Amino acid sequence: MKDGGKKILILGGSGFIGNAIYKELCNYFDTYATYCSSGSSFEENKQFIRYDMLEDDIYQLLEQIRPQIIISALRGNFGAQIQAHQHMAEYLIKNDCRLYFLSSANVFDAYSKYPSYEQDKTLSESVYGRLKIRIENMLLRLPKSKMAILRIPMVFGNSSPRVKEMKKFIWNNEPIEVFPNLIVNVTSISKLTQQIHYLINRNKIGIYHLGSYDLVHHEDFIKDILERIGSFNPIFKRVFTTNEERYLAVLPKDNKLPKNLRISCQEIIDHHVIG
Repeated sequence: MKDGGKKILILGGSGFIGNAIYKELCNYFDTYATYCSSGSSFEENKQFIRYDMLEDDIYQLLEQIRPQIIISALRGNFGAQIQAHQHMAEYLIKNDCRLYFLSSANVFDAYSKYPSYEQDKTLSESVYGRLKIRIENMLLRLPKSKMAILRIPMVFGNSSPRVKEMKKFIWNNEPIEVFPNLIVNVTSISKLTQQIHYLINRNKIGIYHLGSYDLVHHEDFIKDILERIGSFNPIFKRVFTTNEERYLAVLPKDNKLPKNLRISCQEIIDHHVIG
């Protein structure tokens, strides 16, 4: 049964995360999504609209669709992403519309001593993390009711780019990088899309950390996942960026989700990587 009151537009709907969100929501809401490359399989789908950040103005697309909810899972040129979100912010102020922005644990990658919580100050050493911070700061200037920032750690699933890449490395006899000193939290694509569905259903706003509620060493997690996927004999390249343990984890403190929407690292290994 579709919720006629909510029209949703997913920006970056042809990417791994964006497309999984589309599949989760399309049976419940009037859901549209964008794709970028011509000649793609999405051209046949009437709910998908071609949008190229470098050529098209997002404002015109929003005027055409008039969504109540925008989910931004955009990837690509950083300058074009910033401009697109500036135009989105202008649209949000003038219209009855809310933005769910997919951010990243990397907004905290300059901090390494502790896990990070929703209200912690962001600081990044990576270009990618700084891009996400810049867009977050732009959105935090909007009225609170207009947006939610969803910070996401590494996402796994059988068709996830990370798992596909690891399989490719194994087949090509290439080493897989693991970080023995890095403590992370993780998520699965199926749990992430359920969480986003819940947030939209409940009209949630604010900052959410959508990862496992517990932590794991990067090396242990990757090895456990590969054991689950098949009886491979992978080569590991152990990368030590520091002698001490460091954290890259986004844990919830203020905005906790209901118990059925929380997930542990072990559950992701047991149930969600293959699915």
